[in-house]
Amino acid sequence: MPIRVLIVDDSAVMRTALSRMLAGEADVEVVATARDGEDALTKIRAHHPDVVMLDIEMPKLSGLDVLRALRTDFPASDRPAVLVCSTLTTQGSHAALDAMRLGAADYITKDVSSFAGGTETLRADVLSKIRAVGGSRHQGATTTPARRGSPHAPATHVSTEIPAFDASAFDLLLIGSSTGGPPILETVLCGLPRDLAIPVVVAQHMPALFTKSLSERLDQSCRVRVVHVSSREPLEGGRIHIIEGGKHGHIHRSLAGRLSLEVKPEPFDEVYKPSVNVLFETGAKACGSRCLGVVLTGMGEDGLVGARPLHKAGGTILAQNAATCAVYGMPRAVTEAGLARASLDPEQLARAMGQLSPAYGRSAA
Repeated sequence: MPIRVLIVDDSAVMRTALSRMLAGEADVEVVATARDGEDALTKIRAHHPDVVMLDIEMPKLSGLDVLRALRTDFPASDRPAVLVCSTLTTQGSHAALDAMRLGAADYITKDVSSFAGGTETLRADVLSKIRAVGGSRHQGATTTPARRGSPHAPATHVSTEIPAFDASAFDLLLIGSSTGGPPILETVLCGLPRDLAIPVVVAQHMPALFTKSLSERLDQSCRVRVVHVSSREPLEGGRIHIIEGGKHGHIHRSLAGRLSLEVKPEPFDEVYKPSVNVLFETGAKACGSRCLGVVLTGMGEDGLVGARPLHKAGGTILAQNAATCAVYGMPRAVTEAGLARASLDPEQLARAMGQLSPAYGRSAA
């Protein structure tokens, strides 16, 4: 049974371009198009799509209004997965982040000329996202938006309890995230204590404008400073470093023992940018057993290759659990490989991060 798609855009040109892009795929069917938010809600009720490709700026009801209505007016079984279409601008990136806070699974950068041209790279990206977030209905997965694309549970037994940490055991925290990641990142990073002594580095699969907007948002909500890194700089304790999108983050340790983050295009053959594999591999070399890695929601297996040397060096790896992932791909890969110490929901991960305070547990002692 094909994945049923509803295309929502106030531009007839964009609706046509997207429809043509998806035509001819045996496993994807465009069941309807809608010209504004009100029309979208009517057609969601009528056609029960698996995936909605949703424009943000529209008359009558905006894309954000549609997402709010889906949360309040639709039972969980009738809520489709949502891919928001956003322009690759600063304003567009902030709007896409707002949409993901409201439940959108992922975004597609909106460029009429690119869609009209139908480039194979863009088409492949759109189809992979539709298949990732929309395939769950045909796999027997649960139907709440956060669970689309997720099997009920990991195949390999792994602890679901928050492990006990000693903050002094770690020199570095590395986090990899992809599809559906921004709101999960916010939850997890807001769990970090104000007196955090170690640096944090985040690889989130997004273009540079989006990672810049994400770092600005997180800086407003987290208890520690958040910075966007585009070249090379020292890693400072008590600070979250977001790797610029479209490049990779490499961890280095100097002869004097100081850690730094170098952000550069190499290696060019990595599919995902920034690569979680590169981040974890270089983190393992720099910090070994004193490195804590966290793998959040995302399609594919980015992070698995890098998690192997990190695990071998004695580092600790935590993974987001299946039930709360927009797409249970990256966490599943490390969990099924036996590399994750625990499989946790975002709130549990946040509580685990709270143990990274040097003062944690002293009052109880």
